[in-house]
Amino acid sequence: EREAKCVQENPPGCTAGCPVHVDIRGMIAAVRKGDYAAGFALFRRMVPFPGIISRICDQPCRQACIRNRIDEPILIGALEKVCVDNNDKPIPPITSLPLKNKKAAIVGAGLSGLTAALELARKGYGVTVFEATGRLGGSIWDIPAGELPRRLVENDFAVFAGLPVEIRHNTAVGNRGGAVISFAGLCEEYDAVYLGIGGEEIYSPGLGLELDDCGNIAVDPSTLATSNGKVFAGGSLRRNSERRLPIASIADGKMAANSIDRLLQGASLTAGREKEGPYASSLYTNTAGVTPQPVVAAADPAAGYTRDEAAREAGRCLLCECRECVKACEYLAHFGAYPKRYVREVFTNLTLVKGHHTANKLINTCSLCGQCAELCPNNLDMGTVCREARQMMVERGKMPPSVHDFALRDMAFSAGEAFALARHQPGFSASRLVFFPGCQQAASSPQSVRKMYEYLCGKLDGGVGLMLGCCGAPANWAGREELFRETLRATEKNWRDLGCPTVITACPTCYSMFYHNLPAVPVETLWTLLDRIGPPDGSPGLPARRLAVHDSCTTRHEAMLHDSVRNILARLGHEIEELPHNRETTVCCGYGGLMLFADREVARKVVARRIGESRADYLTYCAMCRDNFAGQGKRAVYLLDLLFAGGRDDPAGRPAPGYSERRENRARLKRELLRDLWGETVTDTQTEVKLTIPADVRRVLEDRMILDADVAQVIAHAEATGDKFADTAGDKFADTAGGRYVACHRPAGVTYWVEYSPTDGGYVVHNAYSHRIEILY
Repeated sequence: EREAKCVQENPPGCTAGCPVHVDIRGMIAAVRKGDYAAGFALFRRMVPFPGIISRICDQPCRQACIRNRIDEPILIGALEKVCVDNNDKPIPPITSLPLKNKKAAIVGAGLSGLTAALELARKGYGVTVFEATGRLGGSIWDIPAGELPRRLVENDFAVFAGLPVEIRHNTAVGNRGGAVISFAGLCEEYDAVYLGIGGEEIYSPGLGLELDDCGNIAVDPSTLATSNGKVFAGGSLRRNSERRLPIASIADGKMAANSIDRLLQGASLTAGREKEGPYASSLYTNTAGVTPQPVVAAADPAAGYTRDEAAREAGRCLLCECRECVKACEYLAHFGAYPKRYVREVFTNLTLVKGHHTANKLINTCSLCGQCAELCPNNLDMGTVCREARQMMVERGKMPPSVHDFALRDMAFSAGEAFALARHQPGFSASRLVFFPGCQQAASSPQSVRKMYEYLCGKLDGGVGLMLGCCGAPANWAGREELFRETLRATEKNWRDLGCPTVITACPTCYSMFYHNLPAVPVETLWTLLDRIGPPDGSPGLPARRLAVHDSCTTRHEAMLHDSVRNILARLGHEIEELPHNRETTVCCGYGGLMLFADREVARKVVARRIGESRADYLTYCAMCRDNFAGQGKRAVYLLDLLFAGGRDDPAGRPAPGYSERRENRARLKRELLRDLWGETVTDTQTEVKLTIPADVRRVLEDRMILDADVAQVIAHAEATGDKFADTAGDKFADTAGGRYVACHRPAGVTYWVEYSPTDGGYVVHNAYSHRIEILY
């Protein structure tokens, strides 16, 4: 059901509106490139007589051309003619299957009858065509030669020379005087009969077939079946129109051949034929911003387009497709396809019993942000697909533990003793509100978190408690549902212990997790609260400037929050710039869904694209968004920092903290708050190993997500146990200041290796890496 929501594989309106479904988009793309042979091949694939049709097609496809909404439809017939006239490659012969023991009779050698004959012959049926005149083509000979050159007719009909088709000229069929063969005899001799002749050429009442109210043979429009089970009728016989409808006649011939083939194979005449013939396509194509352009007129209408004129007219074609989500999402674009194919890959990945799970990367890289659903005309959400796939993989033990290991360990740190906290406001025994800043806000800007808490305590009555911890988003994103629920239960218990106050979240992701998963907990964002009560006095310490607002993806549907952030900025005197995708269509910063941990390359591309959308400083109300932007050189300011900026502070120029610094910021914030506000002392439990880490090594550690604490643990373990490799030969690990050592340690699910050398009172780190292999020795 989800796969069917993606319309990308649906044909454009012109192809769906064409009775024989010519790949017009592909043909026009070939014309654009000047590859007329390719354009001709696509045209001929669906049109059995390309030379004839290129001159006389009635072009119903133009009615469905999407440019009708803008200006004028593409001159498709003129481009077909160019492909026919400029094809410079030999036309391959039509081959047929081995001859079957079934045979069909075709009455009438017009376009409809000849198409049916051609299609049936290709399928291996013996075909006999009965034509009352001495030539093939029927009414096309009424068309002037200037409009339909006779050489084209001869070239097209030459195809029958190599096929098992017998053509009997000057052989009339009917049940009245002058007929050479009786209709009844024809039905008795052949396994199936197709009547593809003009109504004036056969005496309908004498055929024994049911008639409609107009006196014509009654025909099932979806199969061309008549009241006689082995007789089918189409072409001019059923259309009775004064207009020439050549492409419709060819479509009838194809439909009749399909029906006869099904009949002779004992298959259903009706199953799966809903889109045979013209229909309305559900392909969505966005025409916003398309500039109207006039139709390119041929300098010589009789000769038709020159190559240059054809290229310019083909250039007007929008080459209709949807891909709205792919156009906006670097993740979807990175894997080279679109959601319909991705859903198939995910399904295959989940049902695979043995073999390599090739879609793991696809499943785990998605940010789960939901932008695709906002842009999709049918609201297909790849985030929902990938989230559920992750949960299923975890439940079945198929999720590689390395993918989300770092993020889950970081979450455990935030939910553990080093950071988690639940207290009433100092001097209060109850809390009307509780401030929950979120782990990443505290990791990025602990000083602003503290200042905001102090401001809320001084501004609001009834007691403002404080809860430090993690909302569980990493577990939720990783598909670790039980761990997520366990984290929520712990958070809810702390909330109940504080007396069930209203929770005020600074982090938009925390707000989303609480709002959607803890229905008993009343929750509001810090920004809607500040919009009501006003920001701290003196906030405009930072000079007014133009700021491009980046909306957090987890706030996609929070219009009130979007407005509040902009209201606060306006109150501070800043000019607001809206980015191309904002509010409900905003993009992820690369952190959501743990994209950053699953696929660094994609996450960096996501950030690069976003920060390239404006030269202005960016304003975020999520600290993780700000840090990801700053980490790739973009000046970006976190709204909480902006509120407390003053003097010479430049919050937009603040570098992004590293992983180790983020942990230390959280732990230090808790220690300082307990000491300064509640008068408590907390002992730092970190391993006391003094490290010297050069800048180039620091970059390696950051890229590999190795914490200072991980390095310290390895060295402490090596020095305590002696489990280390020494350079006794004095070459590879030689060091003028002393020997180098290489040691490993596996504190949990990851093995860390560190190359280091002792120095005065500590250790110099030269390199480090990690893996998930357990080494037994």
